[in-house]
Amino acid sequence: MPKTFMPAMKTGEELKKHQLRGLQWTVKHASNGCSTYRQKMDAAGVQPVDIQSLDDLKRLPFTTAMDLQEGYPFPLLSVPFDKVVRIHASSGTTGKRKVLCYTQKDIDDWTHFFARCYEMARLTAEDRVQIAVGYGVWTAGISFQMGCEAFGAMAVPAGPGNLDMQCEFLMDFQSTVMCCTASMGLLMAEEVNRRGIRNKISMKKMIFGSERSSDAMRDRIRELLGVEHMFDIPGMTELYGPGTGLDCIYHTGIHYWADYYILEILDPDTLEPVPEGETGEMVVTTLQKEGVPLIRYRTRDLTRLLPGPCPCGSILPRHDRILGRSDDMIIFRAVNIYPGQVDHVLSGIEGIGSEYQIILDRKKDGKDYMTLKVERGQGIDKGLDPELSQKIGAEIKKQILVSVGLELVDYGTLPRSERKSKRVFDNRG
Repeated sequence: MPKTFMPAMKTGEELKKHQLRGLQWTVKHASNGCSTYRQKMDAAGVQPVDIQSLDDLKRLPFTTAMDLQEGYPFPLLSVPFDKVVRIHASSGTTGKRKVLCYTQKDIDDWTHFFARCYEMARLTAEDRVQIAVGYGVWTAGISFQMGCEAFGAMAVPAGPGNLDMQCEFLMDFQSTVMCCTASMGLLMAEEVNRRGIRNKISMKKMIFGSERSSDAMRDRIRELLGVEHMFDIPGMTELYGPGTGLDCIYHTGIHYWADYYILEILDPDTLEPVPEGETGEMVVTTLQKEGVPLIRYRTRDLTRLLPGPCPCGSILPRHDRILGRSDDMIIFRAVNIYPGQVDHVLSGIEGIGSEYQIILDRKKDGKDYMTLKVERGQGIDKGLDPELSQKIGAEIKKQILVSVGLELVDYGTLPRSERKSKRVFDNRG
């Protein structure tokens, strides 16, 4: 019987019992090993012995990115230094980098559930996985590789960028799977098309991490490459790194590894649970993490839990693709807007490409103005601009309740990136 990386428990009730044991262990471990956690629990009036059911989770205090940044360089460390075998750090877009310490068990667990991602995507040992994500102090490259090797497929550690090398590897090594950002996926699809090498490669699947991918972007990649499946792989440095879930081949939402962490979806303002199916902030609590356990960590990522069973039959619950971050919200003329809402609207309009930019300006009249710069679809005539502009403007007004200016540009005009593409430009000061 082939090796499986799926959880041993077979029912939702077994999973809940496993979660309770993990929660009790985590609270005790964090309280004993980390003075910051101990102080937080004391302030909240809760002790490890008080955790008797999963409902007691809500009694625990929240942890935030500020806790990690204030504790730099080794925040929330809950084991002695002689147990730490590795560190990773966030990309550090603002302030101090968030540095996380890992024990050998943390690395082993991470490798195990990352291998589960490849199993969920139905890879086999015959697959050749081209890993086109960053290597270094951040968590991406090494985790994709560790999981691939544990799963038993061939890893091709290409790293990001270098389109000549990527195309050469796709042809020479006949890679069947590519792991990259969605922006890199589009870049590769257009490059393969430009070079006319689609019939010389064997790529069947792509796994996207690090950024939200719109339906329009996926449709374009599928059109250019003919891949069978594109998967979303979530993850953040604080929660091990990439690999904390994956959508299965039915693509009905991202199965998350509820045997390794508890996911709450809370209103970011009230911090109360939102009803299943409604959007809120992801708050995570780890169940087995030794080096830096997380207790009700506010990720700032926005998504929703998806109700009902998945056709694949997995007991692992699902959340939707990440809509955006609560701190990425645009406030425009008193309306709260997330970039994910814009690309959702644009994905439903025919005749335009997948790339866009949101440009915000404050003019001399003191009012805010939003311009959407959108690519025409490849081969679409400029004569259709008035019709397309009217259609886009009407849909934005209908679904997001704001009026925007439109600027349609030629296909391929907006920049492509092998990393995350910047799509929001706020010039309001």
